[in-house]
Amino acid sequence: MGKKAAEALDISYNDLADYLHRNHSVYMKVGSAVYYLTDVNYEAWRAQDTSRRNSKNHFVDCSELVSTVDEFLMLPFVHGKTIKDVFDQATFYASVKDEKTV
Repeated sequence: MGKKAAEALDISYNDLADYLHRNHSVYMKVGSAVYYLTDVNYEAWRAQDTSRRNSKNHFVDCSELVSTVDEFLMLPFVHGKTIKDVFDQATFYASVKDEKTV
C-alpha cells in the first residue's frame, strides 16, 4: 500500500479504468472520506476505508471483491453510490511508494 500523494490527479472518469490498470491503485477523496482503490495481487479489485485499520494495520475493505475494473467501477460502496455517481465530487490522488522502501 502506497501513501496518498499531496497533489491531486487531473483525471477524467473515462481515463480512470486505464489509470487503475497501469498503476494498480489510487486514493479517492469524497467529502471527508478517503478510499484506497486497489487490486489484490492483480486478480481482484476492492475499495478500502482509510479511516479504519485491521489488526495488521491495513485499511479495512468497504466493498466486495470483483474480478474486473469495469465491475469495480459499478460497485455501490460510497453510501450506496458508485464511483461514477460520485466522480464529480471526488478528488483523486496517486498512491506513491515511500522513498525509504523503494
